[in-house]
Amino acid sequence: MPSPGKKAFPLRLDPALHAAIERLAAQELRSVNAEIEFLLRDALKKRGIRIEDASRPAAPTDSASQGEK
Repeated sequence: MPSPGKKAFPLRLDPALHAAIERLAAQELRSVNAEIEFLLRDALKKRGIRIEDASRPAAPTDSASQGEK
């Protein structure tokens, strides 16, 4: 079962690639899933692509805060 707020989807990998990621994940004390996410984020960062962190709550907007007076 996926963690709350995470998108689940099937991913097909070459067995040799999966084995390499599995070894790396074990060295880094991460799950294979966490290692894949880490590698993807690192690759995007190296290309200058910023992503929004979905785990951070969004700052309230002025219109939302005005309704609570």
